[in-house]
Amino acid sequence: MAGRKRKPDILKKLTGTAQPSRMNAAAPPPNQGEATAPDWLSARGAELFAQISGTLVGMGIASPDDQHTLALLSSRLEEVEILTSVVEDAGRTYKAEGGLWKARPEVSMRNEAMRHAQSLLAEFGLTPAARSKVSAGKPAEANPFGALDSAE
Repeated sequence: MAGRKRKPDILKKLTGTAQPSRMNAAAPPPNQGEATAPDWLSARGAELFAQISGTLVGMGIASPDDQHTLALLSSRLEEVEILTSVVEDAGRTYKAEGGLWKARPEVSMRNEAMRHAQSLLAEFGLTPAARSKVSAGKPAEANPFGALDSAE
């Protein structure tokens, strides 16, 4: 399938672009609640998982159904941290046996992990551009003239 990735119906509702002709009436609603970190995540990965999950709860879009995608995101963010540490300690380049300077492989590995993490962050609406399109968690303002309507 070519073109844009399909936007979930919940995001269409939150952004105010929900049109009945473009909605999937048979789509199952997401379960409510916070996801739990899987056992295979490292301690640091579990910390990142808890931070992101807490952010999603605050935004009102958390779901335990997102456990595996959140685990992938947490793992990729941990990988970025590890590779950044290696690059900072060893440098971005190294001198090969032939005397040529080459890029350290950890630099491209980190770039790929960053790209993937950014993509996953956008999936959850956790980038500034994605967040500006969502209006979740905003309480409706009370109408100051609402009492006049019931007075008739």
